[in-house]
Amino acid sequence: MESLRIYVDLAMPAETLELLRHGTAGHELVLPAKPVSSVLAKAERDPQFTTVDVAFGQPDVQSISEAAQLRWVHVSSAGITRYDTPEFRGLATGRRIALSNSSGVYDEACAVHALSFMLAHTRKLPLGLRSRTPNGSPEWQALRAASGTLRGETVLLLGYGAIAKRLAELLRPFGVKLIAHRRKARGDEGMPVVAEAGLPGALAEADHVVNILPESTETRGFFDRARFASVKPGAVFYNIGRGATVNQDALVGALRSGRVGAAWLDVTDPEPLPASHELWAEPNCFITPHVAGGHAGEVDTLVRHFLKNLERFVRGEALLDRVI
Repeated sequence: MESLRIYVDLAMPAETLELLRHGTAGHELVLPAKPVSSVLAKAERDPQFTTVDVAFGQPDVQSISEAAQLRWVHVSSAGITRYDTPEFRGLATGRRIALSNSSGVYDEACAVHALSFMLAHTRKLPLGLRSRTPNGSPEWQALRAASGTLRGETVLLLGYGAIAKRLAELLRPFGVKLIAHRRKARGDEGMPVVAEAGLPGALAEADHVVNILPESTETRGFFDRARFASVKPGAVFYNIGRGATVNQDALVGALRSGRVGAAWLDVTDPEPLPASHELWAEPNCFITPHVAGGHAGEVDTLVRHFLKNLERFVRGEALLDRVI
């Protein structure tokens, strides 16, 4: 077996590092003095990186360009924002550097988080949890009458990747109508697919708009005033993709006008959202601090996903979650 130099900049507890060492036996692990603090953090440049064959974590883009023998980068997040540029794609393609991500680690948790948002909204949980109204009162009757079940409602999924696919599977038993938005239909979505031209019509039809778009030059500010103006009056907007894909001033305006009935956000721009930001004051805006992908044993799952891919890389097989 070929021995590879594997650079890992992911912070992990001792027991997870031991799992990594065991899984990479026969290869050489190269660890930085200061690992990255989270999957969203930017790594510092490290001179050791110039001689590695494989990288796992969030390696610095400039370092990748200088690592002459690098053959594969496995990103420890589902998003690949810092690598999703024409320049990097050209570099990776020209040098035949494979890039894979960790979508398979986060799809279940993110989909469950989005479903939790939708059910919490439909069942009016924020209002119900705050209420102490007695049984039979007008407030009690109104709360019961406002609670729904999702059945027969339309859900638009923007950014149809692993997370959206899993969310669609979770939603089907609720009897919803599903629509996907992606640049090009593959034919295996199991639902109608709209491209850019069909998006205004889909926005006007959807009761629930779920934004799972990655951040890129094409998607920054994707949800602007014009797109919010296209949504069905009273529709609910969810964002579990990236905060930068939403013009938050436009979202505030849409909430205040009633065009958007409520917003449920796991991501914002910036993160954390400043305490003075207007979204915090909107009564129908609910924000979690970018935890949708979180789950017990998350770092262990990341390492196991990488190790499974390492086996495939060594054997020359197709990589899981390959994006370049």
